[in-house]
Amino acid sequence: MNIRFRPLDPAKDAELIHPWVTHPKAAFWMMQDADLEDVEREYTAFAANPYHEAFIGLVDEVPAILMERYDPSQLELVGLYEPRPGDVGMHFLVAPTDTPVHGFTRTVITAVMRELFADPATARVVVEPDVRNTAVHALNEAVGFVPELEISKPEKRALLSFCTREQFEAATGAAI
Repeated sequence: MNIRFRPLDPAKDAELIHPWVTHPKAAFWMMQDADLEDVEREYTAFAANPYHEAFIGLVDEVPAILMERYDPSQLELVGLYEPRPGDVGMHFLVAPTDTPVHGFTRTVITAVMRELFADPATARVVVEPDVRNTAVHALNEAVGFVPELEISKPEKRALLSFCTREQFEAATGAAI
């Protein structure tokens, strides 16, 4: 399975990702009621923000992943933790499917982490999933994330977790 990432183009990709972010399995993405224009507007704003980037992940050249990276010292987590140089925030979403493949999401998060750590400036990946999202907590821990504390964000109660390059390599056996 070959996974690669390309920048998301809001005008071209909104129609692609709209059913992903509004699907019932994407409830923690908090865009359930978004229409196509809302999705395009949201990702156009992201594209204009120098501290936020969005990507489409292609699995064997088929779009199947939405990945976001952001600077947590500037967005999402400002004032909620002590950022370190090299911290990168991350969100990811796997496109819904009628034919799930066992282990696919773990393969995806591993590829997302490889992509983030491919940048030598990335020292640590920071995530802040909803405390109720136990499935993603298990995935995060499988690739090396260590939960630190629960934090209150305006939209949710979140579990702040961190993963260094060394923790990722130890958890997955991947060398970067």
